Amino acid sequence: MELNFNPSFVLLFFNIKEFWHVIPNINFPASFVLRVFIGLPILLFFVWGDPYKRGFFCDDESLMHPFKDSTIKSWMLYVIGLLIPIGVMLLVEILQSRHNERISNGNSTSRRYVFMDYDIPDWMLEAYKKIGVFGFGVLVTQLTTDIAKYSIGRLRPHFFAVCQPIMPGGTTCASFLNQNKYIMDFHCKGVGSTERMLKEARLSFPSGHSSFSFFTMVYLAMYLQSRMTWQGSKLLRHFLQFCFIMVAWYTALSRVSDYKHHWSDVLAGTVIGSLLAIVVANYVSDLFSNKKNCKTYALPQTVQDVTQTQTTNDKQSFQYIILKKKKNINYKIYCNLFTLKQKIRKKGIPFNLRTSAKIYL
Repeated sequence: MELNFNPSFVLLFFNIKEFWHVIPNINFPASFVLRVFIGLPILLFFVWGDPYKRGFFCDDESLMHPFKDSTIKSWMLYVIGLLIPIGVMLLVEILQSRHNERISNGNSTSRRYVFMDYDIPDWMLEAYKKIGVFGFGVLVTQLTTDIAKYSIGRLRPHFFAVCQPIMPGGTTCASFLNQNKYIMDFHCKGVGSTERMLKEARLSFPSGHSSFSFFTMVYLAMYLQSRMTWQGSKLLRHFLQFCFIMVAWYTALSRVSDYKHHWSDVLAGTVIGSLLAIVVANYVSDLFSNKKNCKTYALPQTVQDVTQTQTTNDKQSFQYIILKKKKNINYKIYCNLFTLKQKIRKKGIPFNLRTSAKIYL
């Protein structure tokens, strides 16, 4: 039996394989699997998670607030935290790419990437990397928040209004039998409340709205600090950063005024989101990697300047080692090494004082 074989599938396979192979620092399959690995527990928490069942006092006034609809609803939160940052990143990367093309007059020396005879623009690769790291941070923030929520099970300020707890014997909090007593054995009557509302009533700490909004907005502000290089107005970048941070701030405050969270829940969510944004931006993304490795050097103009510069650097290295090993140092050894370096350099042989001194010790 003869099999009909289409060679275009082979070409497509090798094109995809070559595309994944040549692009550095992307590693699409591994990144996708990692995000799925982090996102799966979030889905499991949402569908099957059971919060820790915490008790209460019937005279706890912090749980007696009425139920109120959210000012910042879930779909608003996703628009604020996902669509706005992704849109801003795409816009900035496109403008940055065009700016680089104007500077190089279209003769860019950057590496080109081709997928199935299609030239992949630089801005698309950069946007993919930036948005990919951003998505990773969002998932980590959400998972960190969910672990705390389901482990602690703190009751929301509107718990009594949603749950309407019934104690053994059919008594309620209105009965004097339940006053000044920590209630652990109860079930929710829940008139007018859905199963989801009853579950959410035990997920107060920390605030998910606060952690999500602060991560996305703080990360976006740090992204603009690194990538927005327009010189037209020095205050425009800082004004946008302020606006984004205020969006997160208002979102967090609304959770208290809507009786969805206690103030400490919002504070914890704010700290979690902000801290993770700083960590991801500095240690996971490449937003500030170039600036960390960039140093300013004064170029010498004459032979005398070269000698003075080398002598200054040698003395700084010499002082550094003395301070670091001042307890065990032999001063004469370093003096001899310093003199030896000057003699060797005159013969054109490279010599590193700091490395040689450490090896000598």
